[in-house]
Amino acid sequence: MQKKMNKDRANEEFVRAVSSSVHDRLVHVIQSFPILDEQPPFYRDTVEALFGIEELKKALGSVGWAAMHTKRMGWEHGGARIRWAEDTAAVRKRAVARIASIVHQIDDDLRFLNEARNVLRKLPDIREDEFTVVIAGYPNVGKSSFINRVSSAEPEVASYPFTTKGVIVGHRYEGRKRIQFVDTPGLLNRPEEERNPIEEQAISAIIHTANLVVFILDPSEYCGYPIEDQRHLLETIQARVEVPIIIVANKADLGAVSEAEFSMSAQTGKGVKEVLKAVLSHYREPAPRPDEGAPEEETEDRPTVEGGEPGLRSSR
Repeated sequence: MQKKMNKDRANEEFVRAVSSSVHDRLVHVIQSFPILDEQPPFYRDTVEALFGIEELKKALGSVGWAAMHTKRMGWEHGGARIRWAEDTAAVRKRAVARIASIVHQIDDDLRFLNEARNVLRKLPDIREDEFTVVIAGYPNVGKSSFINRVSSAEPEVASYPFTTKGVIVGHRYEGRKRIQFVDTPGLLNRPEEERNPIEEQAISAIIHTANLVVFILDPSEYCGYPIEDQRHLLETIQARVEVPIIIVANKADLGAVSEAEFSMSAQTGKGVKEVLKAVLSHYREPAPRPDEGAPEEETEDRPTVEGGEPGLRSSR
């Protein structure tokens, strides 16, 4: 009799342990993501461009649903039901199988969230309290080479389109001032709906983080794009931002002529100091965010995992 009681107790504790372990792991998945509605505009727009905020919320809701029902399995099968069952081993097997089934239902969501987390954790930390200079222009015009000369960033530089695979952030100290340089991916002159996620990242960086834009042209057209297309992109950006724009013609060492304000060669360094001096002349302390100091509002971004209504389930 005592032996059976020990086995029954072991089965009961096993179910509770499995339920608790799976529940805690699922909650950890949810908590590894920030509350998206509380993030800066750059971060939110980047998430939207790469994965879709609603898709992420649905996947997190699915995990919340699974966490809640997994814990319920522990309450229902790790308590009186198993305690008074004639065959506690059979109840244990059914409980574990149901927990496994719940987790299996959200397998696609877990894979999606794992992929998103691995990408988002590598996003640059763009601080809103620092003067930010965004470097923009077509692919291969010399943006990475320029930012490599004037800041701490060390982006990969190669002679093929889209050399910058994501937003790169570098910093420069001028006395006690710290200036933030944001190297955007190459932007193509095409309709917004046709831009890829990398280009959407660049647009977000320009609109939401820039205190100043340095737009780089390649009048030599060695970048592979006609100068007229480059000018049209410049006009597009001028229409979308309200901050100063410094227009720079790069690859002066190739002898190209341009009507830009400044001419330089990011490759040799010629003219870079003059461009940097112009950048520093625009320095000012960034203004506080418009919502700074406002009372926090409750958000529904993070799904409920214990009690209440479960998060939305996804049919991914």
